[in-house]
Amino acid sequence: MTCASCVSRVERKLGKLDGVTATVNLPLESAHVTVPAAITDAQITATVEAAGYKATVRAPKYPATVIEPGAVRTPGGTVDVDDHSGAAGGMRKRASKRGTSEHAEHVAGGVAVGDHPASAVAAKLRPRLAVAAILTIPVFLISMFPAFQFANWGWTAGALALPVVTWAAWPFHRAAAINARHFASTMDTLVSIGVTAAYVFSAWQLFVDPRMTEHPGMEGMDSGGLYFEVAAVVTTFLLLGRYLEANAKQKAGDALKALLNLGAKDATVLRNGQELQIPADQLGVGDLIVVRPGEKIATDGIVVEGSSAVDASLVTGESVPVEVGPDTPVTGATINTSGRLLVRATRVGAETTLAQMGRLVAQAQTGKAPIARLADRISAVFVPVVLVIAAVTFGAWLLAAGPAISDAELRAAFTAAVAVLVIACPCALGLATPVGLLTGTGRGAQLGILIKGPQVLEDTRTVDTILLDKTGTVTSGHLAVAGSEAFGAFSPAEVLRLAGAVEAASEHPIARAVAAAALSAERRSNDAGALPAVAGFGSAPGGGVQGRVEGRVVTAGRTGWLQENGIAPTDVQLAAFSTAEGSGATAIWLAVDGLPAGIISLRDTLKPGSAAAILRLRELGLRPILLTGDNAAVAAQVAADVGIAPEDVFAGVLPEGKVEAVRKLQAAGATVAMAGDGVNDAAALAQADLGIAMGSGTDVAIEAADLTVMGNDLRQVAQAIELSRRTLATIKTNLFWAFFYNAVGIPVAALGLLNPMIAGAAMAASSVLVVTNSLRLRSFGK
Repeated sequence: MTCASCVSRVERKLGKLDGVTATVNLPLESAHVTVPAAITDAQITATVEAAGYKATVRAPKYPATVIEPGAVRTPGGTVDVDDHSGAAGGMRKRASKRGTSEHAEHVAGGVAVGDHPASAVAAKLRPRLAVAAILTIPVFLISMFPAFQFANWGWTAGALALPVVTWAAWPFHRAAAINARHFASTMDTLVSIGVTAAYVFSAWQLFVDPRMTEHPGMEGMDSGGLYFEVAAVVTTFLLLGRYLEANAKQKAGDALKALLNLGAKDATVLRNGQELQIPADQLGVGDLIVVRPGEKIATDGIVVEGSSAVDASLVTGESVPVEVGPDTPVTGATINTSGRLLVRATRVGAETTLAQMGRLVAQAQTGKAPIARLADRISAVFVPVVLVIAAVTFGAWLLAAGPAISDAELRAAFTAAVAVLVIACPCALGLATPVGLLTGTGRGAQLGILIKGPQVLEDTRTVDTILLDKTGTVTSGHLAVAGSEAFGAFSPAEVLRLAGAVEAASEHPIARAVAAAALSAERRSNDAGALPAVAGFGSAPGGGVQGRVEGRVVTAGRTGWLQENGIAPTDVQLAAFSTAEGSGATAIWLAVDGLPAGIISLRDTLKPGSAAAILRLRELGLRPILLTGDNAAVAAQVAADVGIAPEDVFAGVLPEGKVEAVRKLQAAGATVAMAGDGVNDAAALAQADLGIAMGSGTDVAIEAADLTVMGNDLRQVAQAIELSRRTLATIKTNLFWAFFYNAVGIPVAALGLLNPMIAGAAMAASSVLVVTNSLRLRSFGK
């Protein structure tokens, strides 16, 4: 395929099969096809071949065990999916690929990696371009400058130009001939007709008058009828444009290829006490994997033994390594930076986070934004219309010349018609959307941002309100000590130290937070600092803990726990406790030897980038709203810390209430985005106009969302919206220039104001311009 006309032709032909829908992608040279179970793969490929192209159906590298409800894996790699539309039979989704080269596979069932199709195209074009350039330079110099001319130079120019317009231009002629057999026309038709006409017309002129160029200077820029240099220069420029375009398209697809190549190639597994090295694609769920410092974690799993810091930047886009230890989940393709880890595999092959990322990016790249449909509709009728315009241009010039047509008038008519054919090629139109999408989604994958499909780009443009789930999105979801208050002879530091000592024996999240803060304070005052030992430890679920520390009975917990242990706080102390809770903190008592000694306040910690992210969301024109199941005091405090207005806080919202909150805002006229990470966010993510899942969240949340950020930083949400909008803006710019270029170029050429050589250069430049403009997205976020 070479242009938008090819794309629309293949889609149209496949769409004529009963129940079949197809989306064809020009840069990837692929078709994503959904067909009823009754239609075979052979019928699909035969239909593509009937359209004048070749296709093969490629099996996935990893068959998927689950694609969607009702999906069944079949031995041949085909994915059968239950048809929920009520039509007879099931539906099968396949990706159809050209069989001429190995390249990145994007199949419903899995992802495989190979060379990008553009690299094969570039390799084939390189020798043709080299020969064309070497031969075209002397043809151009001889034809355009009398100083280079010699006796009968026209015959030499014709001989030099012949290999250029035949062998070098063969890809254009071949594609035009194939399409002509099927009564179709594409960009190649225009190029082939234009180049052939220029050469044949010149050769005819020379054979009619063999002595036409007998003397130097007899045929210059302003007289004569030889167009050998036009045919050669146009061919060379178009080959150059297509070669540069192929190289640029390869760069646009490099991000996805790099993403899919991130995975570890080998893994060291522990079997029967022995370490064995096996290919990573042979791993099974439950395998124990040994990961040494500096090695990639081979697949998704849970740490069984060891502790380390894991660099997840390749997957999440976050640069700070994450501390991991026993029971911590880890992601395949992340790098173990320090200690030795023993990891139990939980997901392998097509089920891993990396494979899912690849599928999401691939689905986005093979889809079509609504804006691209306009280009497709225009390109479907574009080439036939241009052929008619070229014929009308030729006829109009001859009519204007009157009954007696001179050689100069005939040449002017011919030049104008050839210029129309050459300038009108709709390459840029076909590349405008898919190359922008390819580059934008690829760059997003590098930043840990997954855009599910082209429609998402349109949605990000219209969103004006964003609902942010508090826990796990704005805050970390982990409690940390915010401060301590002491009563009587005790100091705040002593209250924290004694509480930490007794809480260190408990596994409760509040206890862990208190113990961690106390230990940190001890080490700040003394490098070798440690908490005192506890004896006679006891605890009550939901109540608190008690133990003997340094000979004193220390009790820590809720108000009811103190009362159970016969400890009665004074009214002043109770008021202090109420004030602490009223500020949005979680408060616990500390009592020593039966008397209240102080209060420790804990808060859900803000993620470091939350305040900056809220500011950026405002700059993008969004109204941030905080959504939480916590009480109003907690919600108000978090909102104040990150810069959300008090009236934009929805507190005490139950999971089912989140959906209602989205609907309420939509009913008021808002276009709502929702960011969340939990199972209880999934329904709201699906209800929102734009659902954004935080990658630290559950698979359910990620499945329900339109955008996924693989990291934990809220700033990535703002970055995801900004990237989506930038990608859409790039696509629109591409389409504008593609349309504008043809709208201006064709009338100018028809009026005879455009030399065909300049038209050829401009046409090639338009495609390169569109691709180069898209490649600017590769620097987004740097």
